[in-house]
Amino acid sequence: MTLRLPYSDMRKFSCLLPWLTLLILSDRLRSAEPPEWSFRNHVLPVLSKAGCNTGGCHGALAGKGGFRLSLNAYDPAADWYHVTRETKGRRIDLSQPAASLLLTKPTAATRHKGGKRLDPRSEDYRILAEWIAAGAPGPSAQDPTLSQLEVLPARSSVTKGATLQLQVKAHYSDGSVEDVTKWAKFASADETVAKVDPANGQVEIIGHGEGAVTAWFSSRIVLARVISPFPADIPAEVFAKEKRSHFVDDLVLSQLEQLHLRPSPPASDGDWIRRVFLDTIGVLPTPSETIAFQQDTRPDKDERLIDQLLAREEFVDYWTYRWADLFLINGRLLRPDAVKSYYQWLRDRIRDNAPWDELVHEVLTAKGGSIEEGATNFYAVHQDPETMAENVSQAFLSLSINCAKCHNHPLEKWTNDQYYAFANLFARVRAKGWGGDVRNGDGIRTLYVEPNGDLIQPGKGKPQPPAPLDAEPIPAEDTGDRREVLAQWLTSPENPYFTRSIANRVWAAFFGAGIVNPVDDLRVSNPASNEPLLQALGGYLVDQDYDLKALMRLILTSQTYRRSSEALPENQKETKYFSRYYPRRIMAEVLHDAIATVTQVPGQFDKIALQDGSTEKTDYYPTGTRALQLYDSAVSSYFLKTFGRNERAITCECERSSQPSMIQVLHLANGDALNDKLSQKMGQVTDLIKTHPAPPDLVRQAYLMCLSRPPTEDEMAGFVDLLAAAPPTEKRAAVEDLFWALMTSREFLFQH
Repeated sequence: MTLRLPYSDMRKFSCLLPWLTLLILSDRLRSAEPPEWSFRNHVLPVLSKAGCNTGGCHGALAGKGGFRLSLNAYDPAADWYHVTRETKGRRIDLSQPAASLLLTKPTAATRHKGGKRLDPRSEDYRILAEWIAAGAPGPSAQDPTLSQLEVLPARSSVTKGATLQLQVKAHYSDGSVEDVTKWAKFASADETVAKVDPANGQVEIIGHGEGAVTAWFSSRIVLARVISPFPADIPAEVFAKEKRSHFVDDLVLSQLEQLHLRPSPPASDGDWIRRVFLDTIGVLPTPSETIAFQQDTRPDKDERLIDQLLAREEFVDYWTYRWADLFLINGRLLRPDAVKSYYQWLRDRIRDNAPWDELVHEVLTAKGGSIEEGATNFYAVHQDPETMAENVSQAFLSLSINCAKCHNHPLEKWTNDQYYAFANLFARVRAKGWGGDVRNGDGIRTLYVEPNGDLIQPGKGKPQPPAPLDAEPIPAEDTGDRREVLAQWLTSPENPYFTRSIANRVWAAFFGAGIVNPVDDLRVSNPASNEPLLQALGGYLVDQDYDLKALMRLILTSQTYRRSSEALPENQKETKYFSRYYPRRIMAEVLHDAIATVTQVPGQFDKIALQDGSTEKTDYYPTGTRALQLYDSAVSSYFLKTFGRNERAITCECERSSQPSMIQVLHLANGDALNDKLSQKMGQVTDLIKTHPAPPDLVRQAYLMCLSRPPTEDEMAGFVDLLAAAPPTEKRAAVEDLFWALMTSREFLFQH
């Protein structure tokens, strides 16, 4: 039974707290020498665990009730000042620790809007009381610093329904080790596999797969992995007999065996050729290409086709367009000539198969005119040091450091100091010429670097020494281009994020899902679904000198990529371990071009949509231009907008949508995107009626054009009967219906 005192009696109860505190302290003195509690390493963790410095409490930007703490204790010195010096020191009472507001408020001995957060009988209360009694010493340079955070067990294999207790240990610079489990905060990275009590680290296994639990303590995060095999009994010989091309298959199959997931069988030649064409060059195979591949009996025909695709001009168009999403080539941010220059620079580098590290180094250190040096437009899209820093981190490291602009990152290790040290690398980047109005001007802008100048950190009123993340700062007296130091650090094989970021992006482009998802979020608290695989891909890319074509070829030649999208009873519930190929709707631009190719009626791109809602005529795109050849995401197109084109407003994969919607269904069923093209007299329907008048030939050709396979017997019979029954005046309408049925099917609209 719990005794609850009315508020009027709480004040009476508060008079007992000094005696309770005195008893605690005297008991400590009798039993042993009390420890020296550190404000940084003990007091702040207690306040953090109690939730005092969260964004909804005193950690808010303006604080709460006149009391402000830094969010999640990112600024110990400021926190000590607020606790001990503000309000004339009323928050602590050195002579009567228990009378301190720091103790009476969270214990609810005095009115507290946040309610009771601390038990007077707890060890946390004792730590605060003894720290106050010792004179409330502040943080100092002599404090042991947290050098390592460890969670145990780091990896566990358990079954559904089991429980697991995690332990967190803090290793300090003086060699001491403390069990900090009670002050750590826990969260599950995948609650379909495991739930965790955020207060004590008790894990409950509620599903199947590979889950992870994060433990947070003093702005550090560590990860414990939990494996819960699926309830299927799959003989070991199933995996032993699986065909393997190289280490990609070894690592994927190893995880599938551990998780008891049966791999799906290989895809048919028809499914695979369509898949590899769309994923590699963004176009459908022609009927003749499909037939030639299916009739090819050579054992290395897959590899031969892959090499041909990687060498085609459409490869350059497709991957230039995809990487343009990352570089934000956007006419809402740049004038037309600058857009074209920026795009042409990127296309030339893709055509030359420039190593990824070289390409990124080039854009980071770009200088000169916006028309002559297209890469400089990266700094026209991002025009202040903070935005430059945030987008470089997001685009090339897959790290979002934005939260650290105001406070230490709540989900990562990045501090406010590190944010401003990183942003200060761009403080001397300057430009003259066009000022940024996308509706007017020539867009000509010259980028240069000043020999001095710094970015002031608002919270401290002075600059941070410029430094890459987790790297040594640049000497203050150095007048060179700081971006050179940044580029060397960022593109180094030793950088733990750069290689993983691009390897994960390339993998996701072919599978529709990354090894880390979202693909541009490499937080420690967002772990990879197959960490050994991601590490191996990164190592391979380094060995290949960042040749992205080599990485693509490795992925394409794997048996993992060759698998069918057919779900088996033993793998139908998994969505991230690559036991099969995951179907997904074709991206907007590829779908647009597929419809234009099949109907032989190209789209029209003659307007640019500006930010204010107005449009501007453009003659950059002649009739016949494919959507994947557009320089600019601002080109007006209702189809591309409806089907989720990346608008390139911010550096985020979330800008592109591949989710089906009712609007898309209605647009295909009743709109002009498909119906008008099928009815064009100069289009595919007219030609096919002339060249393939026999219904069986016509149906077969239509299937090869749309689905890259011949029709089944039932499909052939149904459509032949439809065409045969149509009177001569209705034959064209019947053929249009045939194409409409194929091109609105899931098999056409989805990559599979």
